This record gives sequence, structure tokens and C-alpha cells, in this order.
Amino acid sequence: MNTTITRELNERCSGLCELCNNEPAASAYAVSPKNHDAIANEVALCDTCLAALADKGAAMHWQCLAGSIWNETPSVQALTYRLLHQFREEAWAQEIAGSVELDEAVVHWAMTAFEVKAVHQDSNGTPLENGDTVVLTQGLNVKGANFMAPKGTIVRKIRLVADNAEQIEGKINEQTIVILTKFVRKS
Repeated sequence: MNTTITRELNERCSGLCELCNNEPAASAYAVSPKNHDAIANEVALCDTCLAALADKGAAMHWQCLAGSIWNETPSVQALTYRLLHQFREEAWAQEIAGSVELDEAVVHWAMTAFEVKAVHQDSNGTPLENGDTVVLTQGLNVKGANFMAPKGTIVRKIRLVADNAEQIEGKINEQTIVILTKFVRKS
């Protein structure tokens, strides 16, 4: 995401792109998953660097990151590290990334772009979200609760299990249970 540069961001970057430090800064780029709610989440970019973000063939341009990896601003470090990670097979990117030891929080921020989010889908392939209502497509024997949830049981306000796309949580008979997504249909 990019917007116009605020006065504060322009002062921080001295009017120059925080990645290449060569051209005038033209846009404020929010480093995901954060947004523009704080200057600490933004990087001032020139038009060339902004265009190169979308160009997978721009490897030669990114050799300028040898300078920005040393920037003291965490958002600049995170974006720089993220870009270097995209070209991690290249010797120049390995050399730049290995030249500095970044804070663990900055590295985690950078790597969030590469995390695969679990996509929960019902038995028909329909995406599920927290708070959805689902219907059981078959009877389920609820382990440890000594009851059977019959086919057609409605489960309201489900919660997605964050690290497992095949599981959701829901209440049946006032008990919160884990249900496999292959046994539900979104209603």
C-alpha cells in the first residue's frame, strides 16, 4: 500500500528514497501486515523502487539494498530484508543479508509476507470465516462428551483453528468442540 508522504516521513528520509537513497521520495509504502496508522510502519520510496516492488525481474535494481539494510528504522530494515529474501539464491543478496544481524522482531515482520495462511473451507469448498454458521453434513460422535451430534445440527459463531485449515471450533449442547471442516456446510 502506498500513499503520499507526510511531513514527518519526509523529514525522516530527508526527501530521499529510503531504499536506494538515490532518488526523491514520492510515496509512503506501508510494510504489510501493518498499515499507514503510524509512520513507524512506512517506508519512503521513489517511483523507481515502487515500480520495482512489483517487478520480479528487478534483481539488479535491488543491489542498492546494501545501504538500506543498515538503516536504523525497523520498517526500512523489514522491507529490505523481505526483498533480499526474495532473491536469496543470488550471491549479492546473500552477502547483503549476511552483513548485518537484525532484531528478531524485524526479521519476523519481514517474513510475514511469506507465511501461508490456512484457508478453511467447508465440504463444498466454500471459504469459512470466524463467526459463520455451519450445518453438520453427517452425524458426529462427540468424543469425551457422551453424545451424538445428528446430521443437520446448526453450529453458530464458529471459530477457525488458526494452525489447522481442517478444523473449526463450535458449540454443540453448550460444549465447545473441534469439528472437521469436511463434515460441515456453510449456511
